[in-house]
Amino acid sequence: MSEVTGAFAGRAGGLQAPLWRAIAVFRIAALVYVTILVVRNVGEYERPVLAWPVLALTAAWTVVTTYAYADPTRRRPPLLVADLVITMGVMTASIWVVGRAALEAGRPTLAVAWHVAPVIAWAVAGGRRGGIIAALAMGATDLVVRAHYDQAAFTGTVLMLLAALAVGYMVRLVEVAQAKLEHAVQLEAATRERERLARDIHDSVLQVLALVKRRGAGLDGEAGELARLAGEQEAALRALVTSRTAPAVADGAEADLMALLGRYASSTVSIASPAAAVRLPARVAAEVAAAVGAALDNVAKHCAPGTKVWVLVEDEPGDVTVSVRDDGCGIPPARLDEAAAQGRLGVAQSIRGRITDLGGTVEIASAPGEGTEVELTVPRGPIS
Repeated sequence: MSEVTGAFAGRAGGLQAPLWRAIAVFRIAALVYVTILVVRNVGEYERPVLAWPVLALTAAWTVVTTYAYADPTRRRPPLLVADLVITMGVMTASIWVVGRAALEAGRPTLAVAWHVAPVIAWAVAGGRRGGIIAALAMGATDLVVRAHYDQAAFTGTVLMLLAALAVGYMVRLVEVAQAKLEHAVQLEAATRERERLARDIHDSVLQVLALVKRRGAGLDGEAGELARLAGEQEAALRALVTSRTAPAVADGAEADLMALLGRYASSTVSIASPAAAVRLPARVAAEVAAAVGAALDNVAKHCAPGTKVWVLVEDEPGDVTVSVRDDGCGIPPARLDEAAAQGRLGVAQSIRGRITDLGGTVEIASAPGEGTEVELTVPRGPIS
């Protein structure tokens, strides 16, 4: 029951406003039909005088639910349970008003057709599961009130179950479509803002940095170093405003690995990737990107300033391989083992640990004076 309550809370917003209006229209139309039947058949009821108070309650509750369901904050379990209980009460009152004999003979209850409205409301608020619960409760009440269990008696319950399934499935489709639309709108807004910032930055900051780089390229000392730093910042800023946007993802969703690696691009770091997005489970993509960042940090820490680094991403059907290669000083033989023995676990934990936890492998090839290549391979399948 807690899962159903959670579903109600998740759907309490106004995403299905047209469906709630349709329920109100259906309930009013069903009330008109009930009123016509009562007027026509009241003379044959066992206790006709009681039919009018029950009809008045039916009309009053129709008004209450029409206004209550129009407010998204009130579409909660208390209202839905009250709707179901009151409708079941109206249906049960048929035993004393219409009479047991007339009901067994096939005369309609006082809630005929009107009793379907709560079932649809539960399906909209709680999905298929909520709709099925309401349909079973209402169908059981209908069978008890009619007191006969033939094919005609079961037809109403089956139709309510089918309606609950159909409406619940439709609500799910509406929610998925709404989520995709909101994501597309957010992505478009982010892209437009990035393009606007790129134009503004290009007209100001990037031009200044490029000018400093050109003017100081041939100078020595601190002026030359300043020109080099300006060039690196220009490349990093240009990559930032032109790189792919990494959208927020939920647990279990997928993410574009290239969107996460794009932030590492700079004048000394070149990233090569397939034309299409490299989709991985969000956690896997984040861990791979973090391992690449750790490898780049090692280059910046142990190699000379300006060391060139190339990051190559290969997207295969069964796995994804990211190679980080530099033209730096390289790693002496057994240096990694010595560092691990000394308790310096940067490579062991930041790189190997992350990839191993994902079920992948890490290969490091290096020699003094010949640079280093770190190859990270992870499977494409979901990681438990």
